[in-house]
Amino acid sequence: MSESRTTADFYFDPLCPWAWMTSRWMLEVEQVRPVDVRWKVMSLAVLNENRLDEVPAEYREMLETQAWGPVRVVIAAKELHGEEVVGKLYTALGTRFHNNGEGPTREAIVGALTDVGLPEDLVEYADKDTYDAELRASHTEGIAKVGQDVGTPVIAVPGADGDEVAFFGPVVTPTPRGEAAARLWDGTLLVASTPGFYEIKRTRTSEPSFH
Repeated sequence: MSESRTTADFYFDPLCPWAWMTSRWMLEVEQVRPVDVRWKVMSLAVLNENRLDEVPAEYREMLETQAWGPVRVVIAAKELHGEEVVGKLYTALGTRFHNNGEGPTREAIVGALTDVGLPEDLVEYADKDTYDAELRASHTEGIAKVGQDVGTPVIAVPGADGDEVAFFGPVVTPTPRGEAAARLWDGTLLVASTPGFYEIKRTRTSEPSFH
């Protein structure tokens, strides 16, 4: 008998390079564990909108000038073309933003839309609040599982006892592959499933390695 598969909800903001690294790991996990990823949007702009005075000036400028557009385009694509396009569009955006070094420009967003066969005019939603209610709802759904003191990504998956296990991260570079990806998945679920467990952390000494 084939092993039954489970669904892991992955809440991402396409702007975050660390979430991008984790998302590529999750694609590996799909190959080595009975897990299917369901891609969902969260927003660094929404997360930080009431604490902009508390973040560094450079990060605040990024949140104010770059963070809204990509998530708005992704949520518009979902609302207009279905949930199944979200993962494909995220891959296209992340590849252009991070791997190719294009950054979250209008041109990169248009290119990503073209890459996955979506209408280019979806880019117009980058500057519109048309689906901000849906964006905020998706963000709230994800962040409510782990609390306000984290960022992106958030992963939520049924635990061994059927209760949901949710956590921020893991933050890792380079992307673990093959059996290394499987071990990280197993270990992450083990610690995240432990009652009363909250945090493991050490200082990052490397930038994200996209290749």
